[in-house]
Amino acid sequence: MQLNAEQLRAALPWDELIASLKEMFARGAVQSPLRHQHTLAVPGEPDATVLLMPAWLEGEYLGVKQVNVFPGNSRRYSPGLSSYYTLSCGKTGAPLAQMDGNELTSRRTAAASALASRFLSREDASELLIVGAGSMARQLIPAHLSVRPIQTVRVWNRRKESSVALVEELRAAGIDAHCCEQDQLQTAAQQADIISCATLATEPLIQGDWLKPGAHLDLVGSFTPAMRETDNTAMARGAVFVDTRLGALSESGDLIIPIQEGALRAEEVVAELAELCAGRHKGRAALQDPGNAITVFKSVGDSGEDLAAAILAHQRSRQP
Repeated sequence: MQLNAEQLRAALPWDELIASLKEMFARGAVQSPLRHQHTLAVPGEPDATVLLMPAWLEGEYLGVKQVNVFPGNSRRYSPGLSSYYTLSCGKTGAPLAQMDGNELTSRRTAAASALASRFLSREDASELLIVGAGSMARQLIPAHLSVRPIQTVRVWNRRKESSVALVEELRAAGIDAHCCEQDQLQTAAQQADIISCATLATEPLIQGDWLKPGAHLDLVGSFTPAMRETDNTAMARGAVFVDTRLGALSESGDLIIPIQEGALRAEEVVAELAELCAGRHKGRAALQDPGNAITVFKSVGDSGEDLAAAILAHQRSRQP
């Protein structure tokens, strides 16, 4: 079975995908080793990189995501990154499906943010600020709208034309969306109930002093120790949650830098998604002054999320 990006979107509706992620995290049975990274020599061109991310449920399913990064492709005007996901039977090893890895990854990433928001944002959250206007933003917006009564969406991006294009798409879909001017980020952040960042920033965009009581900050973009989307103040003011401690504490500058500079201690990370989904921590409801508490969620991704999404896509695609 081959599932392309369009087929995956149809096979992974937000409500069912979010539920599948919650079930996977709550079970705690998935095996997901750290990703394998290898450098490949390409004669006459820059070195390439291959990433392998396996995960499995014993006796049920085995999945492997392969990401190929070939910088030299830019000379041929072709994408430098390609990604594929292979799902196999956990009993026999027989292949079951191959899926578009980019779509699978972006969709499960947005679903993880929405899942965290169910535990961490206020139930009456009505205003969403999206920082970034790329492909990930286009997944995060409907994911967040699926779990909270969002009435207004504001979009900020370094390139205004990208914000304008996204806002036009949202309005065409019936969403009350607005474009933030370059100098309006602070004002928009001060008003937002939920702020979701999906950028490649290496310097903080969202300042902790801007966050209003009860705000929820969702950080998706930073995936290396040198990248960060918010400052030390946000991490010090907020109750910090992560998708996985192992990944977030070792990969994201949003956590690594504040810890190095003494603004946050690793043990102050309140909980990870598995604890929230299994009911071992109640999220916002368990914080002091829940209505006014500021919450922060940092995700870097986990191969178990890929597996949960792939299983759901395979099962739904087999239905008549």
